[in-house]
Amino acid sequence: MRIRTRLSFLFVIASTLLLVATSQNPRLASARNSAHDPTWWDKYQFILNSGSDGSVGPTTSVSVGANVDVSNECGPQSETFITIDPSNPGTLAAGSNEIFRLPMRGYFSSDGGTSWGGVDLPLPPPKTKTGIDFGSDPTLAFDSSGNLFYGYIVVFFARGNGINGTQMAVARSTDGGETYPSATFFDFENGTNHFNDKPMITADANPGSPFRDNVYIAWDAASGGSSGGGVRLARSTDHGATFSTKRVDDLSGPGRSIGASPAVGPNGEVYVAWNDYVANAIIFNHSFDGGQTWGNPVTISPKTLPFDLRIPAESFRGALVYPSLGVDTSSGIHRGRIYCSWMDLTALNVTDIFISYSDDNGATWSTAAPVTDQFLFAVDRFNHWMSIDSVTGDVNVAFYDTRNDTTGSRYQTDYYLARSTDGGVSWNAPDIRVSTASSNEHDCNGIFPCDGINYGNQQGDYEGLVSFAGVSYPVWTDSRKQLDPSSGCRRPFLMEEVFTAKVN
Repeated sequence: MRIRTRLSFLFVIASTLLLVATSQNPRLASARNSAHDPTWWDKYQFILNSGSDGSVGPTTSVSVGANVDVSNECGPQSETFITIDPSNPGTLAAGSNEIFRLPMRGYFSSDGGTSWGGVDLPLPPPKTKTGIDFGSDPTLAFDSSGNLFYGYIVVFFARGNGINGTQMAVARSTDGGETYPSATFFDFENGTNHFNDKPMITADANPGSPFRDNVYIAWDAASGGSSGGGVRLARSTDHGATFSTKRVDDLSGPGRSIGASPAVGPNGEVYVAWNDYVANAIIFNHSFDGGQTWGNPVTISPKTLPFDLRIPAESFRGALVYPSLGVDTSSGIHRGRIYCSWMDLTALNVTDIFISYSDDNGATWSTAAPVTDQFLFAVDRFNHWMSIDSVTGDVNVAFYDTRNDTTGSRYQTDYYLARSTDGGVSWNAPDIRVSTASSNEHDCNGIFPCDGINYGNQQGDYEGLVSFAGVSYPVWTDSRKQLDPSSGCRRPFLMEEVFTAKVN
């Protein structure tokens, strides 16, 4: 891939390492051999050249069949996330990136996902008088008291003068996501080889945990920085008012990881998994004292793809190798089992979703196995997310899938759900098709190129899923609603919309 000039200083180390990895493995010939541009870069380019769209205000969506358009607003969205209030399961909250607007977007539902409202997340002032700042990379979690935490990164730019830095943000809502009065901003980074990226958040909602209602957010901080970059985890013991940060990967060297995913065990154990793109493996670490001290990282599984792959369905953006970590906190026979899922290349040169599990706090892991019902040539799966049902113990994994493609190019995608009821040993077949219409991020109504698609982001790097008491709510980005001149938008396109569905 051609590294954009303004980002080359951020990615030179990762690019060099990945070039070495791909040259040693012929099966990586079609993989991108340079680092993955963060999704906020394309957003910055658009806003720099075209300005930010104004506020859209609250929105309410309508259901179309089994699918609900959550965002229902002008401009594209990408990278979705969703969570549920375990103390009030009719309350759902979600989030997404905004590409043509500065803030993050939050969504809320009080009727089990039938209808949704929308709200903007707070941003701090820009670092310079003429600069801008915006949010990216949504992640959400409820604690056991009904507090909702929305994590994201803030990216600061000076007008025409490059990046001023990034910092972490966690906003708190006490009304199910209808309002976020303020946010905690922390861990500012600025420099030539480090930035905060790809946060994921979780809260300890376990009744028997000594650390109940602690909030944890993990992210990768590239290769440098004031504390060496790497994988970091911040914890809050005061409901998100303040956060303290630890580095949890290899402390002896520069950061070489992406995609940190945290999870909490039934007794308050804190776990983190990430993609080490130099070791070419999914790596894991644990803490048994509420995130204060950490063990030695262990390998969950080696993999084929070091970083990402330009699969046909996401050939502009590239599909990222990103782990999703979860723990069974139910009262079932697999209580305490840790699960990790990720995308990788198969022997048939297509992408699939794999999973591994551990019953000894992550010391050893099962052999990685696919979760899907087809292991076929010319079918890609990507942008997955996993959720462990805290009531039933079921393991659910949602993902994009190209099995319904009619173009012959693996362009058309649907969103699917795979489920295991025996602790990830076997998977119910067939997979459940969640989307009621296929989506194509390469054209709209046969027109290519199409102004109704944001090629720099396409679907983004990840989507979301939450499962509770036998019901799953996947959320994803969908381009079915293209070329709508009646939308009243600044550009006459709704573009990529956020959709969800209730799966019993």
